[in-house]
Amino acid sequence: MIIVGLTGGIGSGKTTVAKQFLALGIPVYIADEEAKKLMHKSKVIKRKLIQLFGNKAYVNGELNKSFIANIIFNDSSYLKKMNAIIHPRVARHFEKWTLKQVAPYVIKEVAILFENGGNKQCDYVITVIAPFELRIERLLKRDHTTRNKLNAIIKNQWSDDDKIKLSDFVIDNTTLESTKKQVVKVHEEILKKCI
Repeated sequence: MIIVGLTGGIGSGKTTVAKQFLALGIPVYIADEEAKKLMHKSKVIKRKLIQLFGNKAYVNGELNKSFIANIIFNDSSYLKKMNAIIHPRVARHFEKWTLKQVAPYVIKEVAILFENGGNKQCDYVITVIAPFELRIERLLKRDHTTRNKLNAIIKNQWSDDDKIKLSDFVIDNTTLESTKKQVVKVHEEILKKCI
């Protein structure tokens, strides 16, 4: 099974691109969504996050996102510690998921694919890019957050230039029509490599 990593900075439109691959019949694994599910379902992850962040990490069995986000925002070392708990379990979950798929290749969408070394487990990598101000505009609408918080998140991610250097394909997600054409072209190129 060929594994294609899909990444890009926050607000670049990874999910939009992922949905277009899905529409072409390619199975897509959204690592962030699966991580969220595991943070609610896995007793081991819950226990370790409570050890890391304290009893307020979960309220009524639900992950206390704002509490955890505030701690991470003030001390980024907690993000690394949290990722060390979650990422290995997501990786195992992805391996099991991949075994159930019937397709020439699968897409694994991961926001911090390069930052966590996940690109090494991929046969090919697609990086989604978009102009910085467009990304900020999208995020302000989507997340109802502040520019300062977005800048803090962006600082923790690699630059587009660094990602592009290590990518096999780049999709510029500025307009939907153009993005769709690029996805079809990349899909056709990957299919050729699957033969």
